[in-house]
Formats: sequence, C-alpha cells, structure tokens
Amino acid sequence: MITARQWRAARALLGWTQETLADKALVSLTALKRLESAHSAVFESTEDQVRRTLEANGIVFLSSDQGEGVMLVRAKVGGHGRT
Repeated sequence: MITARQWRAARALLGWTQETLADKALVSLTALKRLESAHSAVFESTEDQVRRTLEANGIVFLSSDQGEGVMLVRAKVGGHGRT
C-alpha cells in the first residue's frame, strides 16, 4: 500500500504541484488532496490512475520491512547502456 507520504514525495521529486498531477492523472484536485492526506480514503480507480501517471514519469515506489520510499529513475538516452 502506498502511503500519503509517498504520494507527496513522488510528486515533489517531479517538481509538480497538486494541480499539475491532478491534470496529468485526469483526477479531480479534491480527490488528489484526499489521496495525499493520511486520514482520507479515495476510490481505488483514483489511486491507480495517479500511481500509473507517476510511474510513467519515472517514479518507483519502494517498500521493505525497514520502511517505504520513492525513487525517480531517468530513462536511458538512446536506449544504450554503458559498457
């Protein structure tokens, strides 16, 4: 389960406002604010839409027995790795 802190951190890593993320994810600003609140519930479809939008823009959600976090990965330029 992605926590409210992870949602906020993911958005911050991209440098997006709540309005920007809501627009890109095609969800209402009110729904996004509820998602980022630790005390509010949202529809699973809203959560899925926001998660897919963030992941499509390089966000990876992390979870382990030691805690949770987020990471921003960058696409490889030209599709070639280093040798």
